[in-house]
Amino acid sequence: MTLLAVATSGQGLVDPATPVLHADNGAVLRGRAAFETVRVYAGQPFRYDEHLSRLNESSLRIGLPAVDRAEVDSLTADAIHAAGRDDAVLRLYWTPGREHDSEPQALVLVSSLPADLDQTRARGVKLISLALGFDTDLRATSPWLLAGVKSTSYAVNMAAEAEAHRRGADDAIFVDRDGHVLECPVSNIWWCYGQTLETPSLELAILAGVTRAEVVRLAADAGIEVVEGVWDIERLRAADEVFTSSSVRELMPAIAVDGHSIGTGEPGPVAARLHSSLRRAALEN
Repeated sequence: MTLLAVATSGQGLVDPATPVLHADNGAVLRGRAAFETVRVYAGQPFRYDEHLSRLNESSLRIGLPAVDRAEVDSLTADAIHAAGRDDAVLRLYWTPGREHDSEPQALVLVSSLPADLDQTRARGVKLISLALGFDTDLRATSPWLLAGVKSTSYAVNMAAEAEAHRRGADDAIFVDRDGHVLECPVSNIWWCYGQTLETPSLELAILAGVTRAEVVRLAADAGIEVVEGVWDIERLRAADEVFTSSSVRELMPAIAVDGHSIGTGEPGPVAARLHSSLRRAALEN
């Protein structure tokens, strides 16, 4: 992705090549900042209010002040306008500011979309499962583990993606110690049996994805049953279809999991149908 525009607290729009964070910002020193990634369609950020609400919730959970909505709205509008692209990636950050300064700092970035998204969607991706090494009850009942929080402490997620690539796959699926399916490093996971769509329950302390909520709504409109629950990885491997959901990648079909071919080994019809519905909803936003 190419960085197109940057806007930040106290400075507004700045040249993308200009440094904007001090070395003692808590986001740099300790990874203590919240963020959101939003897809921009036809110049409009999709489900922006939902993303801002989650940004605020994540910020409060890591001990930051509430997000200054007016400031972030203004910086976002300026950055999208300056980027000059109808379709783009919007990234929002709420940081604690400098180490001995109580003033938080907002940072807004607008970038180009990854160039190969549609080609990757057409062929489908390969996934591998990676164990996180703890049971789900511990994660769900331990608020200090920050389950479901989008913070910039993302090293584990990036390491999981790197491990998937090392093993010849495109992405990873996290499972708990008992082999229950959780989520992917930057997306939620879904699978189909006929016209029934299954996905891990939010009670497993996974991220409540904004696109995940949209898929639930679109599936209901299409007459597709959605079942949220707790399933072993074997259930996913045996499904007719598997796909992931996220703001930037949208719905991404998977054709293999842990070396096992999924369904026909080609992207399936349910994912394609829901992806078309997602695009329509985004353009009507």
